[in-house]
Amino acid sequence: MNKRIHYYNRLSTPADKALIAPDHVVPAPGECYVYSPLGSAYKLQSYTEGNGKNTSLVTIFMIWNTMMGTSILSIPWGMKQAGFTTGMCVIILMGLLTLYCCYRVVKSRTMISSLDTATWEYPDVCRHYFGSFGQWSSLLFSLVSLIGAMIVYWVLMSNFLFNTGKFIFNFIHHINDTDTVLSTNNSNPVICPSAGSGGHPDNSSMIFNANETGIQQFETWWDKSKTVPFYLVGLLLPLLNFKSPSFFSKFNILGTVSVLYLIFLVTFKAVHLGFHLEFHWFIPTEFFVPEIRFQFPQLTGVLTLAFFIHNCIITLLKNNKNQENNVRDLCIAYILVTLTYLYIGVLVFASFPSPPLSKDCIEQNFLDNFPSSDTLSFIARIFLLFQMMTVYPLLGYLARVQLLGHIFGDIYPSIFHVLILNLIIVGAGVIMACFYPNIGGIIRYSGAACGLAFVFIYPSLIYIISLHQEDRLTWPKLIFHVFIIILGLANLIVQFFM
Repeated sequence: MNKRIHYYNRLSTPADKALIAPDHVVPAPGECYVYSPLGSAYKLQSYTEGNGKNTSLVTIFMIWNTMMGTSILSIPWGMKQAGFTTGMCVIILMGLLTLYCCYRVVKSRTMISSLDTATWEYPDVCRHYFGSFGQWSSLLFSLVSLIGAMIVYWVLMSNFLFNTGKFIFNFIHHINDTDTVLSTNNSNPVICPSAGSGGHPDNSSMIFNANETGIQQFETWWDKSKTVPFYLVGLLLPLLNFKSPSFFSKFNILGTVSVLYLIFLVTFKAVHLGFHLEFHWFIPTEFFVPEIRFQFPQLTGVLTLAFFIHNCIITLLKNNKNQENNVRDLCIAYILVTLTYLYIGVLVFASFPSPPLSKDCIEQNFLDNFPSSDTLSFIARIFLLFQMMTVYPLLGYLARVQLLGHIFGDIYPSIFHVLILNLIIVGAGVIMACFYPNIGGIIRYSGAACGLAFVFIYPSLIYIISLHQEDRLTWPKLIFHVFIIILGLANLIVQFFM
């Protein structure tokens, strides 16, 4: 369909509007979806440039809402890995760097003066400059971001479903699960699940009383890594086989509600726990990490995906009523996202009770630092579980469109093709939830991989090539954008050595 539209447009000169693709060959707005990995995915209501009805305020909120997602759960862990001061600096610098690269994406279409690019998306720009390699490589990295997001979702859904079931079981049997782990003894307990397990999150529930048969059976059948990931297969695999995911797009508001509730939860806990900070620049202590740590690239990997919206920013800005405000609105949205990440990261890190717990106890999903019996955390897990269960089929649909649509020319060639693809995606999620349930690691690997193309290489290379074609390329611009590409490569390579 996209090739047909471009065929119509190229039958005459760009100035001649007589052969613009007619409405009946353009996909209806109801068939268009926009997504950001670990953020949200929803149906696009209007996508014709200049005809959008969104004000700047709505556009800013849409960008914020699309970018915000479950990566926010790993920001405090990333800040702990980098050190408090270094972590804040890295969040700000990564926000500025990804904003500039996103700005280059927005401006990439305007650098092509010989063609009418009003209907183009970013993959079209890549294909213009890099040919079929640009098209297929952008597809590959887009799939990496999608499947990486779906794996993280499966790990988190297993976590939230496990803790939800554990909360209900403990409530019915009057069990206090904080007695079995290192924790604080107050009205707002904070736990350290990784204490005594070699620094890795405990992926099974606790044995409270080995003599109670009922509890032993519950422990056997309700295990975070051995049973719960498989229970999700029965819930989600049938939903992935739907031909249209339009029903699930109605629940996009849950993403906003979940993020707002997380902000409330963090604020409430910080008020009751207070701040616990000591500043040691290079040497760790028993309860505090140094301000500068060499593991800070782990945070840059997480942030690459946390700030990732480059694949859909052109689509989002097409809906802006005032196109001249696109750059301003983009900058404001990035500032708000950066402030949100800083707020969550700083409050969780600063309020983490040290002593008696070490800051190294901050988990890759900071909700794991609150016991299953914590009511506010239970509500957060319920919100996030339901939101992910509605977004997951949308991400699966987008993966199907991108892969099967390119290979077979049909997004639903047969139920057999769709089922095989879904089994592979679900199987990857189950395997990771069982053997590598570390969302921080998965996020940073997939973020560094897809960010290498969409955030660092393509925007910089396209800008360099367009300036060279116009004889406007200078050495400072060349050196600066080559440096950005090197940063992207280093960001990916260093993840495998951390």
